[in-house]
Amino acid sequence: MKTSNPATQQRPVLNLVPGLGLGEWTRVGAGLVELALEEDRWALIAENRSYLDKALDGNEQAWYGINTGFGALCNTRIPNEDLEALQRNLVLSHACGCGPAAKPEVVRLMLGLKVHSLAFGYSGVCTETVEALLDFYNHDILPVVPTRGSLGASGDLAPLAHLVLPILGLGECTHQGQTMSGAEALSVLGRQPLVLKSKEGLALLNGTQYMLATAMAAHRRAKEAGLWADRCAALSSEVFLASQQPLDPLLHQVRPHAGAIRTAQHLLELMQGSTLALLPRPSVQDPYAFRCIPQVHGTSAEVIASLGRVLEIEADSVTDNPLVDHRSGRVLSGGNFHGQVLSMAMDHAALALAEWGSISERRTYQLISGTRGLPPFLSGQSGLESGFMIPQYTAAALVSHNKQLATPCVVDSIPSSNGQEDHVSMGANAANRLATMLDNLFQILAVEWLTANRALSFRQGEPGFKLLQILEPYRSKVRMPDGDAYWSPLLAQTRLFMEQAQGIDF
Repeated sequence: MKTSNPATQQRPVLNLVPGLGLGEWTRVGAGLVELALEEDRWALIAENRSYLDKALDGNEQAWYGINTGFGALCNTRIPNEDLEALQRNLVLSHACGCGPAAKPEVVRLMLGLKVHSLAFGYSGVCTETVEALLDFYNHDILPVVPTRGSLGASGDLAPLAHLVLPILGLGECTHQGQTMSGAEALSVLGRQPLVLKSKEGLALLNGTQYMLATAMAAHRRAKEAGLWADRCAALSSEVFLASQQPLDPLLHQVRPHAGAIRTAQHLLELMQGSTLALLPRPSVQDPYAFRCIPQVHGTSAEVIASLGRVLEIEADSVTDNPLVDHRSGRVLSGGNFHGQVLSMAMDHAALALAEWGSISERRTYQLISGTRGLPPFLSGQSGLESGFMIPQYTAAALVSHNKQLATPCVVDSIPSSNGQEDHVSMGANAANRLATMLDNLFQILAVEWLTANRALSFRQGEPGFKLLQILEPYRSKVRMPDGDAYWSPLLAQTRLFMEQAQGIDF
């Protein structure tokens, strides 16, 4: 097999083996590792391909996509001498995506996930094809993959076609901020364009790697958003003088949903040592946006955790069709490419993101409402200053946008391929909208965090120790003005702080 790239030997080698967790896949997406396969997986790929070659030699049996046309053309038999042209034509004709290009994190994940899936030895590909995909990843030469055009069944056909065009010397790639043609990329790698053999084009295009990679990137950000939702809620609760009774462990012992238990515990940890908590509470019960934080935040957190479990299973799956099983001597046509399981999980995740934003905006609204000893709109000179009146508008607009985006994608099937592919998942659409929703959510949370910081300036006392540990580096980067201000830059700085604070131990 090919040796490691000397230019990347500073990176640790990660062997693609079954059972990798999402943390390891995050490192793949960040380009922090060099990918490799163990010898037994290379042997499995070679054995599987050898079986297919022998099975095709002199065999008149029709196998979908191997010696037939595709989709509604599945009954059109292709002569053996045309099988290589069939696979090349497949890649070319399916490379019809549009829209913005996928981010590097997603493309790296697509390459790693595709190699991992092929290495289970059910796809009939050649070792040389898998080597080429690894070469592109390990040199960080990333194919340009448009993000629009997949129905999520038969897998991510258009995005995956663009992913593999460069191994044929076609398409485009990016490397170190520069765009190059597929032919130029091969020249940099010292490779020749591959000639795809029977089944290989179909094996490369069938699969869920685009929606899976996009969902993995979204899942990573969603977990961080969940942490910030709790931090914002804790700070808002402190300055609103909300009761801590809704966080009492007894309440959650008698309704023991894991997400609510963890959220209540997290908020109590953030507020520990607060001197604001010693002030009298102005109300017997608080509005739901404060009183029901564990129930709302906890539910969203559980949904995101559930998505993570689905993603780990999918990452360790073979999503090709048909499957070449040299172990039993069978070629099986099925539906493992169908993105239903991902699409539905991502639809559920979209609801979770929308709800984190929705309840955050409600807390912002309460903080500027002129109650509990806080001035209207948190302005020092009411009327002369508008204070935080309009940042709440921004949050409300983004909350509304997220509600619109949270409409389920999975129910919107449109038949394709002359009715042969008559029920599709729209999983790529479900994945694509998550990035926009997360952008909106982080901005909504930035509005709440900035608003709660202004409210804190009107209180005598300090929030909990852990909140102060977050506020100290935040205040060194984002300076709160005394009166009205040009809020957009401050909100952008706040969001940037949130997204760049990943992994910091507060």
